[in-house]
Amino acid sequence: MLLENKVAVITGAASGIGEAAARLFSKEGAKVVIGDVAKSEITVADKINQAGGEALFVHCDVADKYSVRHLMERATDTYGKIDILVTCAGIPEKHGPVHELDLAYWQKVLDINLTGVVLSNKYAIQYMLKNGSGAIVNMGSFMAHVGVTNSAAYSAAKAAVVNLTRAEAVTYAKQGIRVNSVSPGSADTPALAYFTDDQIREAIEKNPMGRLGKPEEIANAVLFLVSDQASYITGTDLHVDGGYTAQ
Repeated sequence: MLLENKVAVITGAASGIGEAAARLFSKEGAKVVIGDVAKSEITVADKINQAGGEALFVHCDVADKYSVRHLMERATDTYGKIDILVTCAGIPEKHGPVHELDLAYWQKVLDINLTGVVLSNKYAIQYMLKNGSGAIVNMGSFMAHVGVTNSAAYSAAKAAVVNLTRAEAVTYAKQGIRVNSVSPGSADTPALAYFTDDQIREAIEKNPMGRLGKPEEIANAVLFLVSDQASYITGTDLHVDGGYTAQ
């Protein structure tokens, strides 16, 4: 029970890595608040509650400051505090060269993948400062560390998230708030729907482990960083990519 009596807010947890983290956190004793724009008939929060955990779904558009503020207010109104924030909300990009870049789409990717992280951190940290403690994991990507052909907006946003994390880590260390990031490699999530079979096959072939990551494997790394087992770790970007960026 690594997260017993903790309250965790996870954005983008309706599926993929965020969902895996929400389920894992619940098993480890956390009360989980899920913020997402996607809402199926039975939410991840419903499934956690049915399994004996405690979770709350709040509709949230991370690119909208009022929506993010509402998410954090609901979390504290319901559970009294915010101990943990994990920012998984994000969208993939339409790949293409910069000289053909659709600026409107560039802005959309940055609004969600970068500004959404900033807003989530901004409003969660306000409550963490009142508590005198907190743990944040921002979701980076292996694409923050290597050049990927025809990737501009996503790579730029994720690189910014990783360095934002470092800046926040040194800013809030003395106030008891730890801020780290996780950079997954290609993973078996619903985002694969945006890639061709050839692109997926290429990603597997280029990976030293020869496979895609599992959402649960990435969630395990997130769990470690938000738990007290990582109490002396802040400002770190943990690569969970099967060795891809070690090449």
